[in-house]
Amino acid sequence: MQNTTLSSPQACTPAGAVTIVKVETILVDLPTIRPHKLSMAVMNGQTLMLVRVQCSDGTVGVGEGTTIGGLAYGAESPEGMKLAVDTYFAPLMLGASANRVSALMARLNNCIRENRFAKCAVETALFDALGKRVGLPVSELLGGRAHDRLPVAWTLASGDTARDIAEAQQMLSIGRHQIFKLKIGRKPVRDDVAHVTEIKKALGNKASVRVDVNMAWSELDARYGLPALADAGCELAEQPVAHADAMARIRGRYPIAIMADESLMGPVSAFQLAQSGAADVFAIKTEQSGGLQAAQQVAGIADAAQIALYGGTMLEGAVGSIASAHVFSTFQDLRWGTELFGPLLLTEEILTHPLVYQDYHLELPTGPGLGISLDEDRVQFFRRDRNSISVSVSKAEATVI
Repeated sequence: MQNTTLSSPQACTPAGAVTIVKVETILVDLPTIRPHKLSMAVMNGQTLMLVRVQCSDGTVGVGEGTTIGGLAYGAESPEGMKLAVDTYFAPLMLGASANRVSALMARLNNCIRENRFAKCAVETALFDALGKRVGLPVSELLGGRAHDRLPVAWTLASGDTARDIAEAQQMLSIGRHQIFKLKIGRKPVRDDVAHVTEIKKALGNKASVRVDVNMAWSELDARYGLPALADAGCELAEQPVAHADAMARIRGRYPIAIMADESLMGPVSAFQLAQSGAADVFAIKTEQSGGLQAAQQVAGIADAAQIALYGGTMLEGAVGSIASAHVFSTFQDLRWGTELFGPLLLTEEILTHPLVYQDYHLELPTGPGLGISLDEDRVQFFRRDRNSISVSVSKAEATVI
């Protein structure tokens, strides 16, 4: 008997619809302005996985998959994302309607487990292409922006107290950042507290100081470190311990906000964190959430639970950062601002017109789609495989799954 289930994307594509005809991925390696030291890794550069989705009407959307320190941070890497998109995503996408983003993402979620970062890159490219096709910014496709610019924090992660102070003071003097997040957790907790205390003392009331421990503390460390940080004038601690149950036990004991990051991996975990009362703030990341729409779902759960919002980062480049900005701009209340400084950490520009950072904010572009354009010469120069043939999958080459 003939199988009546949909066996290919073409089966759910209306006649004459705009379809996806090509999916291409490349790795781009870019240097950073300085080593970026986290509790689990030291970054001396950043690798971007760029995905291009070409449609039958000629529109091309671009997305980005990025992570922190390769596999040191989580289960996905740019190299793994590229392999997953080339091998598993592309055959499911080719021939599908390019206008029905939600339907295609539902298909990908049904056929491919996890791979949240890769899914975010693909969804970004689909929305970019759709926005270009209909002449609207991605933020408008997601319900409409509430903000035209977003406050942006800067992360101090050199590990050197004097250098971090000088870096923060420079950012203040040029009007680029007045919110600073300190990466700690590589040193003993008392050394971390001393580091933060000295920086906050140097900056005084001119700047907000927060910390990100990246899960490095034990619960006992947190019981010492959090009140000491609060006494120093630090207002927020991001993921001080690894497990949500430990976060629930320490939250509310000290006058410092607790923010969930690594434990927040999409809508399901957001609901569980809200139920357990483990966080005052959610650091919403589009990649970690599993896509742009999933990040909005996380924000909806937070709003319902009266948990404050912060726009987080995976240190994305320009494409991933502006995609996140489009999402965060739809949040009514971003009480803790955002951390979309990833492009500023890179020494090289891959856009024809750089993102605009001024007056402590990131300005959202108003053009269709993401509102940005890649500098193709720069992309080609920094692509990892520039001396070999690029890898892409077109409709003619795809195997229907």
